[in-house]
Formats: sequence, C-alpha cells, structure tokens
Amino acid sequence: MSDYHTTPPNPVDFNFMVPKKEISMVPDMGKWKRSQAYADYIGFILTLNEGVKGKKLTCEYQVSETVEKLLAMLGTLDRWIDETPPVDQPSRFGNKAYRTWYAKLDQEAEALVTAVLPSERHDAAPEIAVYLKESVGNSTRIDYGTGHEAAFAAFLCCLCKVGALRMEDQLAIIFKVFDKYLQVMRKLQKTYRMEPAGSQGVWGLDDFQFLPFIWGSSQLIDHPTLEPRHFVEEKVVNEYHQDYMFLECIKFINEMKTGPFAEHSNQLWNISAVPSWSKVNQGLVRMYKAECLEKFPVIQHFKFGSLLSIQPVKP
Repeated sequence: MSDYHTTPPNPVDFNFMVPKKEISMVPDMGKWKRSQAYADYIGFILTLNEGVKGKKLTCEYQVSETVEKLLAMLGTLDRWIDETPPVDQPSRFGNKAYRTWYAKLDQEAEALVTAVLPSERHDAAPEIAVYLKESVGNSTRIDYGTGHEAAFAAFLCCLCKVGALRMEDQLAIIFKVFDKYLQVMRKLQKTYRMEPAGSQGVWGLDDFQFLPFIWGSSQLIDHPTLEPRHFVEEKVVNEYHQDYMFLECIKFINEMKTGPFAEHSNQLWNISAVPSWSKVNQGLVRMYKAECLEKFPVIQHFKFGSLLSIQPVKP
C-alpha cells in the first residue's frame, strides 16, 4: 500500500485519461468491490486513519510545498464564495448562486490542479481535476453528501499516486488540507443552504460528512481523559474542538441544529455509549464501508480513470 507514496512513480506507468462512471446498475457493484480503485481508496483512508492515531490537530508536522499549494487552492474556492453572494429566491434551500460559484470551478479546475502538481506531472491535471469538481456538491440538485466527500479523498489519493504528496505529508493531508476542505464545504453548505445528498435524516451519522468522524475518532484513541460519552457535553466540545476533528464536527452540528442531540443526531448519540475510542473507530470504518462504499446510490457517481482504475486488483 505505502510503496507508491514514498517513491514517485515512473512516468511511463500512467496513461492519463478523463475519469468516467462505470457503475451503472446494482450488479456492477461487484466490479467496484474487486477494483484496484476500491483497494487503493480504502487503503488510503486506513493508512491516514493509522497515521493520525492519538495526535492533535495542533501537533507539530511537516508542511510541504504541495500542501501549501493545496491550501492556496482551497483559499481560492473560499474567496469565490465571498464573491458570489446568495440570490433572493422564493425557496429556502438550494440557493441558485451556488451554480454560479460551481461554474467558476468547472471552468478553472484544471488550471487550479495544474498549479498544485509538479511541472513534470502537469499531464495528470485533466484526470485529477475531475475529482476536485466532483468533491464540492452537485450543481443541478444543489446538494452535498458523502459521495462528494469521497471524491475529495480520491483527489488526494490521486495526488499521492502521482508523487505530488508523499508519505511524510500524512498528517498535513488531514490536519491542514482536509480540515480546510471541511471549512470550505461548511461555508458552502451554510451560504447556499445546500440539501444533504441522500441523507437518512436522523438515522444517518451526519447530514454531510463521514470521514472526519473516522479520522477524528482515531485522533482520540487512548486519550487520557476524554471518552466517547463526553462528546455530547457542550463544555467539552468548546474546550477541545481546536485539537480534535471529531469534536469540530460535533460543534458544527450543535450550531446548525436545534433540539435534543439524541433526537437530531441519533446515530452519534448511540456512539457516545461505546466504551472506547478504538471501538468507535472500528465501528465507524465498518459503517463507512456499509453505508457509503457499498451503497449503489453513492458509488454510481464515482468516476474511474488510470489512477483509480476499475480494473480488478492484480493478484
């Protein structure tokens, strides 16, 4: 799993292509589960999960030039939100100004990705840019969900595969880049009143995100004082959210939703009864596979190219 992170691949290894959908019917899900893309994607998620174990957002880690460029890119998306205020419209949800914002990204994505890639890898930009465009929500439905979040993780995974991000960038990938991505997505969701895509309401983990709960629970493994039962206490959340992604997510839910936590976020409330963070983490990984990666309505939108390939895993 980790070998392609440490040494940049040989230029002849890839025939870059514009990724496309391959899962069009429920029976195709077997192709996805057997694919190189699935193995690479889940391997990437779990490698990062291991990397952040027991570490605070505020700990010391290396910040590479590529990470700086990614933060600048996300800063650009953030600035475009400020430049594209919501429009007056009769319906409360799904503000149409989002489509204006999205059209800008659609137009600029390739240039934004080219600026992040090392010069000898600019040929990968058209392929990798597709995942960036897929990661910010759907411009027709003006919604956002875990499939869009997965596209951003896929985007980061592709940057690792072409050698733009390295093994030593692990912590910065989550604590800097993914954290900034979350901030921009929350701003999009709030500004344009985006609908949750395929939300299960109170029965889902969260309306919009999943990965920060996995990685965030890993950060809390073996914490000397904080236990899962504490995250439902507002005092704890306010005190520790700068250090832990999981608590940052809970803080956002508390800001956005009213009423008893057990009612609006039933799944999370149940998780607070789990005795240890490592059990929470294992349970969330299982739930992510079942609720996101094995669900046809999510995976039918996933796109496959040369970096995340639909080809079966080589034995």
